[in-house]
Amino acid sequence: MSLSASAGPVRIVRHPDGVVELRLDDPGRGNALDLRTAEALRDTAAEVAADPGGAVLLRATGSSFCVGGDLRAFAGRGTETGSYVHAVASAAHTAIQALYDLPVPMVTAVRGAAAGGGIGLALVGDIVLAARSARFRLAYTAIGLTPDCGASWFLPRLVGPRTATDLILTNRLLTGDDAERCGLVSRAVDDEELDHAAHRTAADLAAGATGALRAAKDLLRAGAGDELRRHLAEEARLIAALADSREAQDLMASFLTTRGRPKSGDSRTEARESESVS
Repeated sequence: MSLSASAGPVRIVRHPDGVVELRLDDPGRGNALDLRTAEALRDTAAEVAADPGGAVLLRATGSSFCVGGDLRAFAGRGTETGSYVHAVASAAHTAIQALYDLPVPMVTAVRGAAAGGGIGLALVGDIVLAARSARFRLAYTAIGLTPDCGASWFLPRLVGPRTATDLILTNRLLTGDDAERCGLVSRAVDDEELDHAAHRTAADLAAGATGALRAAKDLLRAGAGDELRRHLAEEARLIAALADSREAQDLMASFLTTRGRPKSGDSRTEARESESVS
């Protein structure tokens, strides 16, 4: 096994079975997306795309997959909030596009919280496995923002427009089992089986008929890449414009005030969850 030399919040692990692992590796912050993390994700996704092995596995270190945008990084920027949010979204969107365009199969493993941008990142996989206790929540409208990271593009295609609208407008929470039932993920597995099941799935794909798997993926996604690219640009534009509004800034400040303090017994990661779009 070869681990990337980078000490940043996103790592690459190349396994001898042909699986290339992209690992979100900032568990103390719930793998939240600030500009540093989004840029690291963009750069590592590009590195993986240049040499993806036989299959790619996206997973995270710690108790949360990705709790979404880091509201602590967004808050207090005044008139610069929109430009900062646009920079974060644009970097993350470049990563999403690179992962979506991978020629090889990609497996995603989700445990704990996948919220805000973390949902779009989870859904970019061809096969998505979730721990039964995983928690999926969009949460954008609760703080005056709109979806990014492709969430508003992936959701209608996976769960249908009616359920997608419900999830985006109400921020309803889904468990891993709920997500499997509505088609958001491929399947839910017992928590203790997630890492093994995800790696085994990726390894089996890496050992499969390379030409057939690549051609099948091309058929399934024919022409969709350019549509996603345009949609990501519009998502970035809208979320940045709203981030500059007084409504969104007041809602983010209120959200941090009411939920940013860890309750008695909370772990650092749980506290971090409450400071992000979750």
